[in-house]
Amino acid sequence: MADVRRADPVRIDYKGEGLSEEHVAPTPWQQAQRWVDEAVERSQAQPDVPEPLALSVATVDAAGRPNVRTVLLRFFDERGPGFVTNTESTKGLEIAATGGLAASLTWPAMCRAIRFRGVAQELGRDEVSGYFGSRPWGSRISAWASRQSQPVVGRAALEEAYERYAAQWPDRGRPDDVPVPDFWGGYRVVCDEVEFWGGRRNRLHDRLVFTRVAEGSLDEPTAWALSRRQP
Repeated sequence: MADVRRADPVRIDYKGEGLSEEHVAPTPWQQAQRWVDEAVERSQAQPDVPEPLALSVATVDAAGRPNVRTVLLRFFDERGPGFVTNTESTKGLEIAATGGLAASLTWPAMCRAIRFRGVAQELGRDEVSGYFGSRPWGSRISAWASRQSQPVVGRAALEEAYERYAAQWPDRGRPDDVPVPDFWGGYRVVCDEVEFWGGRRNRLHDRLVFTRVAEGSLDEPTAWALSRRQP
């Protein structure tokens, strides 16, 4: 077995275009939407961006230790990025306890990343219900079958729960075939800071950061100040 402690690290010199003050959009929302759209477009044309909406979400527990996991970006407008989850999961409980939330989108092949930092805002039930009804029937059933983050004795128990709920709410091709669980919802990051990272040669990356200076949405120019940070 190879000794990874002695192995030469894989070094990649990023060859991205970066991001300059002259070319950044006037608001964090416009810049983020531009990059998200370009990542989605690339994913449809090339295999190097297989999951363009993969969103890493970080929370902290009662002891201040961080947790991070990957979900999918399911809501994105000038209010902030949002995702769905079991609200009784580890992430849901930690969000409820602290309110703090950070998330990031990363596209290595494009040498780009966006970092969102702020506080959590629970999604309204209308938003949650509307999205839940758009999910495939099997995904709606699995929302009931999985008590997210809780221990389970084995995969068989999970599959048995799935079959039980599938029999209770069979697929009839309607968005209301499966009711929305009370414990299923979602959150939006109400941002105080949005950072755009663009990889460059020789590790001289671009880091342009929008910092909140006033009330307003992600698309309100007067609510944000732009600055550059060293890489």
